[in-house]
Amino acid sequence: LSGPQRQIMDKTYYLGLLRSKTNELTTEINKLQEEVEMYKQEKSIYLSYEKRAEALAGEIKEFQGHLADYNMVVDMLNTNTDVAEMIRDYNMLKVQNDRDTQSVDKIFTERQATEKLMQAVEEDIEREKVAADDIIKDMSQEDQAKYMEMKAANEKLSQELVVQQQELDALHVKEEALRAEIAHSQVKQEAVQLYEKLHELEERRDQMIAEDKNMESPQEERERLLKQVGTENVKDDSQEIASMERQLTEVKEKTNHFKKVIQRLDMDLENHQGEENWKYKELKKREESMDNFLETFEEVKNQELQRKAQTEANIVALLEHSSRNVNRMKQISSVTNQELKIMQEDLTFKSNEMQKSQSTAKNLIT
Repeated sequence: LSGPQRQIMDKTYYLGLLRSKTNELTTEINKLQEEVEMYKQEKSIYLSYEKRAEALAGEIKEFQGHLADYNMVVDMLNTNTDVAEMIRDYNMLKVQNDRDTQSVDKIFTERQATEKLMQAVEEDIEREKVAADDIIKDMSQEDQAKYMEMKAANEKLSQELVVQQQELDALHVKEEALRAEIAHSQVKQEAVQLYEKLHELEERRDQMIAEDKNMESPQEERERLLKQVGTENVKDDSQEIASMERQLTEVKEKTNHFKKVIQRLDMDLENHQGEENWKYKELKKREESMDNFLETFEEVKNQELQRKAQTEANIVALLEHSSRNVNRMKQISSVTNQELKIMQEDLTFKSNEMQKSQSTAKNLIT
């Protein structure tokens, strides 16, 4: 002691203090170990209770099934149901249950086989990926860059394909809804029939206009035939030209007739004002992109086949005509001067007739 207010603590004091703290820690550790043991015991008891609860739940479910059977028997007894009918129902249920059991077993077997097949396919895919990675590693830098670029483009196109497929599905759904809406409205059905008829007439008009444009003028046809066959068959060619002019006149008359029919249909459609006409126009705009393909495919196909057959027939006719002209050209050397003079006079006369025909054709076009 150095004074009444100060006290020096030696080593023994700190050892005693450390022992007391150690004892407290030991006591606390023992307490925690006891709690852990208690929790382990409670956990084991809980697991045993859980297993027992599962078993009891199974028993309850089984008893519920028996209770349902007993209730069914009581109901049948109360309703005076025949025993033979009960036996027949039992046999039917038993057969159905056996069938369902076989179906479940079959589905389970197929599922196992499918899972094995999927696993094998996944393994093959992984092997192919490894082989592809090895091939890519062996490529040059330029080829690798090109491959990555093409891969990115492929992924982009795949995404676009998915989006377009979704849009197509939405359009199909919309088409079905519109068709269902049309089926419940007599006015819309009549409007669709008028639209189809108008579309058919427009196609026939466009086809005739295209054939008219592709048809050569009488002068061009005359020059082509004169260059092709010479001077001896001018008479036959003039007859063919006259026939072609008659066909041209018939085609123009038909075109004018169909134009008048289309104008009359347009006037009829314009006269149908009101809500029905507005809905028809809206429906026409919405279905135009889909119906153009669905409705015109077979018709366009048949037209192309007919045009092909007509073209083949024209080729055969031109070949026969060319053969006749070649034979005629071989006979030109045997023509005398007097006959040639007669032919020239006939040619002059036919030329004058041709000019008159051309003037008539121009007047008809006007």
